[in-house]
Order: sequence, then structure tokens, then C-alpha cells
Amino acid sequence: MSMPFYVSPEQVMKDKADYARKAITRIRSGVVLACEAGILFVAPNASRALRKFSEMYDRIAFAAVGRYNEFESLRKAGVRYADMTGFQYDRRDVTARGLADWYAQLLGALFTESNKPYEVEIVVAEVGNTADTDQIYRIIFDGSVAEEHGFVVMGGQADKVAAVLKERWVPGLSLTEAMSLAIASLAGQGDGASSEPLTSGQLEVALLERTRAHRAFRRLTGARLDELLAQARPSDASGAAGSANGSSSGNGSSSGNGSSSGNGSTGGEGQPGGNGSSGSPDGNGAGNGEGPAS
Repeated sequence: MSMPFYVSPEQVMKDKADYARKAITRIRSGVVLACEAGILFVAPNASRALRKFSEMYDRIAFAAVGRYNEFESLRKAGVRYADMTGFQYDRRDVTARGLADWYAQLLGALFTESNKPYEVEIVVAEVGNTADTDQIYRIIFDGSVAEEHGFVVMGGQADKVAAVLKERWVPGLSLTEAMSLAIASLAGQGDGASSEPLTSGQLEVALLERTRAHRAFRRLTGARLDELLAQARPSDASGAAGSANGSSSGNGSSSGNGSSSGNGSTGGEGQPGGNGSSGSPDGNGAGNGEGPAS
């Protein structure tokens, strides 16, 4: 008769955590960051059926990475909880903090009692009337909850993405600046094609708009997203303008052997060519855009 196989509770918990953590790190990161306009959500997502960002309540949004069927069931349960709370008590009783605590209890119980933990990482955010009153909470697979300030990174290469945000995020960013920072921080992930900018069709973007009455959540899609991306990536246009405005005349002085050397400068920082030639069109034209998202 064989002896039953024993595994210590500590080892079981460690194995579960390692399993969930490895699954989540294979997902490309998403970012949530506060700005002057509200709270911006950005993640690579080519699907129009499977959403990572959703409205939960009047001024509260849900964001997640991981296994879709698992975080979608959490989202729906959270919406029901918020609706019931607002109906039984008062709409002002539905807060991001209350939802984060509720999700922490739910995920903690699932992590402890189930054989397989949920492979998810979620964020609950609530936009305030001022930036100081914004609330952002991050809840991971084992039910751990943390209050974040300014920005948060979900899944993937979180340390790498967060390092860019820590260096460059400041309070009061405009929506364009926040979008530019988001796509710059997300650059370099994935399959080695990070040098190619992602189009609006490859990004999922949403905003909890601070000045919007009642329901603050809205998705940024189509022409509005194209316009925002163009403003956040002005490098191509600025570079072309700098090249076009480069001066083609040189103030060359005649030398003894009859040859002239051009010292003319270009308006777009194009490097002057010798013999009175114009600045190179692929010179260092100024561009203020950030790098593309991955």
C-alpha cells in the first residue's frame, strides 16, 4: 500500500503563485496613469471583441490583463456588486476602494481554496473632481491590494515599463503628454517588432474624463484616437518640416584653389554639406514625439 504524497502548505502556495506570475508575465503590459484630463488607460490589444478596459460605475473603471474568461467573470461580478450597493444604499457609497477590498477578498479566497489560481491582475480606478482625489488600486492574483499614486503597470515586463514612468511622469500632464508617455513606456515589449509604431487599430485606449458629468468613462477610438496618436507622435512631421525648411544657400568663401566651402545652416538642424550644398534632408530634424507602443 503506497503512502499518500504530502506537500507542505507553504510549497502549495509558492507553486500557485509561481504558476500565476509566470502566466501574467507572458502578457503584454498595460498602463493606467493620471493626467489633467482624468485617468488614461492604454494597452496593446488588436481585438475589438475582448476588452481589457471597461466601465464599472459612474466614475469608476476596471482594467485587467491575464486570462480573459477569468477577468471577465470578475468584471461582471464587480458590476453586480456595485449596482446592488448603489441600489440598496446610495450611489455615493460605491467607491473604488470598496470595490478593491471586495476584489481582494474574492481573489484571496480563490487563491487559497482552488487548485488553480486566477491568472489575472486587475486595476480599479476612480476619477475625482481634482487630481488629488483620484483613486487607483491594483489587485493581483492572490488577493493582495495596493493603492497606487499617479500611475500603475499591469502584467508583462512591469519593471521595465514602470522604470520609464517613474523617470518621466509628473503631475498635471496633458492628455497628449500622457498618451505620449504611455506609448513610450510600452515600447520594446513583445516579439522584436517594437520599432514599428502601433496603429490605432492595435491599441485599446480609454479615459475616465474628469469634467464629464455622471458617467465619466469613454473609449477613444477611430478618428479621435488617430488624432491623439498624431499629436503624441509629432516626430515624423517635425522632422519633415525641419528638412523642408533647411536653407540651401551657403556663405562660402572662395579659397586659393578656386573651390568654395559652404557654411550654410538648415532651419531643421540638417547638417550642412560641403561645397555650398544644402543640409541633408535626413538630418537631425527636431521631433518631440515619443517612441511607438509595442
